[in-house]
Amino acid sequence: MFNPYESRDDHQPVTWVRGYPVFAAHLIVAIFVASMLVTTLFNSLGLTALLGWLPFNSVGVLHGEVWRIVTYGFVNPPSLSFVVDMFMIVWFGRELERVFGRRSFLSLYAGIYLVTPLIFTALGTWLPATWSGGAGALALFVAFAAIYPEIPTFFNLKAGWVAVILVGLYSLMALGARDWSHLIMLWATTGWALLFVRWKQGRLSLPAIRWPKIPLWRPKPQLRVVPDLESKVVSKRIDPVRTRVLDQTVTSEVDALLDKIAQSGIGSLTEKERARLESARTELLKKR
Repeated sequence: MFNPYESRDDHQPVTWVRGYPVFAAHLIVAIFVASMLVTTLFNSLGLTALLGWLPFNSVGVLHGEVWRIVTYGFVNPPSLSFVVDMFMIVWFGRELERVFGRRSFLSLYAGIYLVTPLIFTALGTWLPATWSGGAGALALFVAFAAIYPEIPTFFNLKAGWVAVILVGLYSLMALGARDWSHLIMLWATTGWALLFVRWKQGRLSLPAIRWPKIPLWRPKPQLRVVPDLESKVVSKRIDPVRTRVLDQTVTSEVDALLDKIAQSGIGSLTEKERARLESARTELLKKR
């Protein structure tokens, strides 16, 4: 099925484990699960002092402990909410990676992970904050709902409405408890996810930034059709007979690879066969 948001980023798995593809979303979950096991082990051995160097602390960051901007998410005691977050990253994160590609998905997740500590570092003098953990699963769901708002999800409700309900509910809980830090964290992560999706969809453009005569950022120009090139394009038409022969050859190769997968599994394919299967998929997407 044609995907209107499909980008040209790398859609290949990061690695393969016993014939099963492992994507970036799976690796993120694996890192968080490993951090949960390490956190549990350190707590059981009474080594909580070592864990004290990992949570985010805006005052500590302003005093030079900049690693806390990255390490705050590695402190994860076992809990039911942690398990739910991991499942959400696998389900919705994998779908986002399929839509945007690995590099764009990692850019989205890096923004979700870093936007909150960066904001509180800037506000550290006026609003000191300390926290640990946080996988950004809700923000990933908001990004998914921004792409597929009509898809039924929890309790058969549409994804767009579920995202609005969850963000609104958590916002009211933070306002009722006067928890400004949690409110800023919620709006920063979900806001970044929504803006990123709108930018990838082409519904949000970035202005050009110059300083003072050096262009620091320049938005991509809109594609346009040049009338003078029309005659050149028409003169270079593809031979329909040659195209038909090539299509039959590609179809035969793909059928042979699919038969091999059906008989022995996808793990039986060699690297060259996987590359050929992916190139055929790319050619099909271009034709569509």
